[in-house]
Amino acid sequence: MQTQPSHAEIVPDSEHRGLVGRLPPTLRGLALLARFDRPIGWWLLFWPGAWGVALAGGAVQRWDLILWLLLGSIAMRGAGCVFNDIVDRDLDAQVARTRARPIPSGLVSIKLAWIWLVALCLIGLIVLLQLTPFAAIVALASLAPVAAYPFMKRITWWPQAWLGIVFSWALLVGWSDIAGALDAPMWLLYAGSIAWVIGYDTIYALQDREDDAMIGIRSSALRMGARVKTGVGAFYVAAIALWAAAFWQVRPDPLAIAALVPAALHLAWQVATLKPDTHEGAGTAALARFRANRFAGLLMFLACVVVGTSLHP
Repeated sequence: MQTQPSHAEIVPDSEHRGLVGRLPPTLRGLALLARFDRPIGWWLLFWPGAWGVALAGGAVQRWDLILWLLLGSIAMRGAGCVFNDIVDRDLDAQVARTRARPIPSGLVSIKLAWIWLVALCLIGLIVLLQLTPFAAIVALASLAPVAAYPFMKRITWWPQAWLGIVFSWALLVGWSDIAGALDAPMWLLYAGSIAWVIGYDTIYALQDREDDAMIGIRSSALRMGARVKTGVGAFYVAAIALWAAAFWQVRPDPLAIAALVPAALHLAWQVATLKPDTHEGAGTAALARFRANRFAGLLMFLACVVVGTSLHP
């Protein structure tokens, strides 16, 4: 028989148990609600934005924009998690991995969660004011898909695809701020990022397959079934192919495509070592492969810097 978690419990996949655990209860709850204990989320939200800036040619001249996008990613990823937890509080209470989250555990009230959401959005507004008017409009257009995301797992087997649309949006913002337009290479880069997100979030969803199936939550991990490893590999291949097409449009040179080799090898390692079965420890292994994508994002950023940065003044 399962018991309710104590208010002091830190969610199982926290990366900073000690730091978060030493905070006063209310502050700890707010930090957990915004997932400040799990920086992997804002790294994954940030990297596509950095790619957009770099491939559009702004990595050197607009390094400040990259830092603003990092701050925006931390704040808006936190805001998205707060909103998601408000919407999902009843479902979270039924899943072993999420029932210790601040709202279902009672650590944070719904009212306080809404106040925290507004505060994080105000930080996002500060970042928004640093953008060009066109890029700011592109950024604001993300609000609708962000608000719709928590409901996708109830209506489609592919909520990971919707997450890809949302988590790749910073790419559109970064590119449009530098280029002043939404160009073809950007859309190829964006499509590749969506495929990448579907791949890594399917890996993440492997942790919850049994609970999700029991309570009726849909996911790509469940939809792929026994073919989940092949499916993740296919999405990663699609990502590399689309990124290669984007690079070719920016710089039609085989050496530009070669810049993708480190990222491609890293994604291949993830698939080759993925064990999607349900034996004890499989969830921990899947979580490690998922978290490894912060390094994949860095490798892709370096490739975008190489291809997008002109050597001529």
